[in-house]
Amino acid sequence: MNISMKIAVSVATVAMVGMSLHATLPGTARSWTSDSDSTANQRPVKVVSIPESSIIDEVIWVVGDEPILKSEVEAMRLQAEEEGIRWTGDPDCAIPEQLALQKLYLHQAAIDSVEVTESEVMQEVDRIINHWIQGIGSREKLEEYRKQSITEMRQEMRETFRDRLMIDKMKRQLVEDINVSPADVRRYFNDLPEDSIPFVPTEVEVEILTKTPRIEQEEINRVKNELRSYTDRVTKGETSFATLARLYSEDPGSARQGGEMDYMGRGMLDPTFANVAFNLTDPNKISKIVETEFGFHIIQLIDKRGDKIKCRHILLKPQVSPEAIEQGKQRLDSIAADIREGKFSFEDAASALSDDKDTRSSKGLMANLTEDGRTTSKFRMQDLSAFSTDVARVVDTMKVGEVSQAFQMINSKGKTVCAIVKLKSRVEGHRATITEDFQTMKNVVLAQRRDDFLKEWVKDKLKDIYVRMNDRYKDCQFEFEGWIK
Repeated sequence: MNISMKIAVSVATVAMVGMSLHATLPGTARSWTSDSDSTANQRPVKVVSIPESSIIDEVIWVVGDEPILKSEVEAMRLQAEEEGIRWTGDPDCAIPEQLALQKLYLHQAAIDSVEVTESEVMQEVDRIINHWIQGIGSREKLEEYRKQSITEMRQEMRETFRDRLMIDKMKRQLVEDINVSPADVRRYFNDLPEDSIPFVPTEVEVEILTKTPRIEQEEINRVKNELRSYTDRVTKGETSFATLARLYSEDPGSARQGGEMDYMGRGMLDPTFANVAFNLTDPNKISKIVETEFGFHIIQLIDKRGDKIKCRHILLKPQVSPEAIEQGKQRLDSIAADIREGKFSFEDAASALSDDKDTRSSKGLMANLTEDGRTTSKFRMQDLSAFSTDVARVVDTMKVGEVSQAFQMINSKGKTVCAIVKLKSRVEGHRATITEDFQTMKNVVLAQRRDDFLKEWVKDKLKDIYVRMNDRYKDCQFEFEGWIK
């Protein structure tokens, strides 16, 4: 059952017109009595016990006007198990409290009119999905592992990530004026016991230069002719666009839905794709062939709603031949050899020759988006592996300043490219020092100050906000005492 459901449901549901339902606690049911019955004629209310196992879902807490459902608790429990998260204390108490804290921030976000855009939500969803694809190897493998299409994942994650971004934005707004001075950092560091000094894991900076293998014109013509044949068959009424998408589209996320995509704004789509899709006006017409970073498409309009569009598409990807991959690797090995001989620098080569638009302007330097929203050039090895297992595997055995041999990898667009990398720097894991790791220590102190502030904010907020919980949670040992009124 969808965890966004806002009502409790039991196996035995009764609908009666002109009758009033007495309020019940979860786990009990009471008889219905007619509004027209006089008090004298009413029979005593009968309380019937409902087994816990028969309840499909129920509201277990309410924070402000935000309910917490039993299904939400179970969903968070399963997610924690998948990610290897261990809870401090009893999970049956810690998980509902964690959800209650989220609801508290969402309640405040609604009061303060904090908002996030659809584009921000979908960018974060897509970032996570691309992160998963990089880790598992392909979109197809990810869909097989999760037993969902990419489209289904995006739709399922949308509400969760909207809430997550709202909470993060609310927290940042609450602590935006909190800062620490260098003296604060030195004082904090000097007062720390030696065994409590943070361990800084190995960090690397990596530069990359990629070349996209050349696709033969014959292969491009084959793909375009195939798409033209699909358009012709739909136009003649021989079959439907949706049927052809299910059979032939190479976008596995939408192919299972007949090529259908959810309502999306321009910012959520490839710019070239969006320009063509938003110019469609007739659902009976099929677009011209559109080339994007993902391949070649044809598009059919379904509906327009405000600044969003709903459409179908068929994607075909030209196949890269083994010969083209080998030629790409040989070209990069030649460039790498010239760099090693000092004919030009890796940075100059990346700026002038790389096909990677994301790193070309930074002279090949890869960027890492951290969990707190910062962009840095430094990667922990586990972060680099999550970004690209192929790059991490190559970098792991390299020395600082070394340029790798050419290798094959899948980029963030799901395309096969050839690459060489240079290890710009490596700082081995170590206990933090105030001289070498001042920024790291500053981040630690700042995070501690902000965390302390948020804890005090929660304590004050709980004094005034409405909270109701199921009786079975009232014996829990919570981090914050103010939940139980």
